[in-house]
Amino acid sequence: MVTTPPHPAHPPQPSAKTLLRRELLAARRALSPASLRTSARALSRSALALPELAGARTVAAYVSVGSEPGTRDLLDALRAAGKRVLLPVLLPDNDLDWAVYEGSGSLAETAHAGKMPLLEPDGPRLGPEAVTGADTVLLPGLAVDGRGMRLGRGGGSYDRVLARLERAGAHPALVVLLYDEEVVARVPEEPHDHPVQAVATPSGVVRFTDSA
Repeated sequence: MVTTPPHPAHPPQPSAKTLLRRELLAARRALSPASLRTSARALSRSALALPELAGARTVAAYVSVGSEPGTRDLLDALRAAGKRVLLPVLLPDNDLDWAVYEGSGSLAETAHAGKMPLLEPDGPRLGPEAVTGADTVLLPGLAVDGRGMRLGRGGGSYDRVLARLERAGAHPALVVLLYDEEVVARVPEEPHDHPVQAVATPSGVVRFTDSA
């Protein structure tokens, strides 16, 4: 008896978030080194104008890598202004520990399986709960929309941070650092996504009202 082989299963279609991430990451990869440097300086000026940073005693931030909007100038400016700056340390389960930024010499390149090398602080680890003491949390992302909804890279690390803040009853200001063209009309959202209060770009700051 001749049997008909089963039809191959159709591959799953990428989600709207996945497609948008691909598009935004491709645009970032096309940026020139000179453009990255210029944008980083302008982004630092924009972010420093935020009252959420001016009035903060502790800021949870991050070290940009690759073609992300540059944060190194901003980190040094915050530290010079007397802020306590916490930087993340990636844990094996993609959660984040934290340590205090003590200047560029305190950063060490760290390899993580399946990820690009990260620059992480080499000081004492403070534990994942340390972020709950921050007055302002600077979030990486790929886009934010007019409601303040943020599109992350999909790793889940900052979803855990935001959930931890919520569980602790902590309400720091949430600010995303992006390029100008990454402020978009709408990003796909899921029930666990949290709106942010503001986005800083090289051109300035965009603020959001509370999302319904």
